[in-house]
Amino acid sequence: MPHKPALAGPHTASASARAIGAANTLSFEAGGAIHADNTDAPGLLAALPRAPRAAAAVVLGAGGSARAAARALREAGAARVSVWNRTPGRARELARELGVEAVEGPLPGFDLLVHCTAAGLAAGSDQLKDLPVDDDALNVDVHVIDLVYAPGGTSLVTRARAHGAGAVDGLEVLVRQGALSLELWTGATAPLEVMRRAARGE
Repeated sequence: MPHKPALAGPHTASASARAIGAANTLSFEAGGAIHADNTDAPGLLAALPRAPRAAAAVVLGAGGSARAAARALREAGAARVSVWNRTPGRARELARELGVEAVEGPLPGFDLLVHCTAAGLAAGSDQLKDLPVDDDALNVDVHVIDLVYAPGGTSLVTRARAHGAGAVDGLEVLVRQGALSLELWTGATAPLEVMRRAARGE
């Protein structure tokens, strides 16, 4: 970040990276060719506690990860994918390009909430003051996926769990994305549990 959307440099790109308009994995091939791919989308889907088919999903953010999340959820059969961003014009642009909807103000009801903004990246920052997440929307029927990660969980993950919602933190999503990148580079099956322990500093 903020270079995920830049696809001009690589010589080739996967269909997924082209469709999303962002890449997070570069492979340097024999002869110097550079191939861009995107493991954000399948990594997110792999980290979800349940398939998103028929779910109402809200994606917070409009950057490279949000683009990947919105497209992944739409392609996986979510009944509705809504995108919110602090700059409404960016949300509208992303929604128009990916065939999802942009929302402003209060969020619509959701089964899945995917947080893809920079809120919470800075140590000690108040993540929730920058996000339009109402406690009333967090309950046992909801799953929250926060792409930000922090020791002990982010304030969004902590709040979601306190209200009975399922929550996946950014480390699990990172591990899933990294595992797919590793498999692209090596052709070997990634050792997920080893990677989880390493990500947690164990």
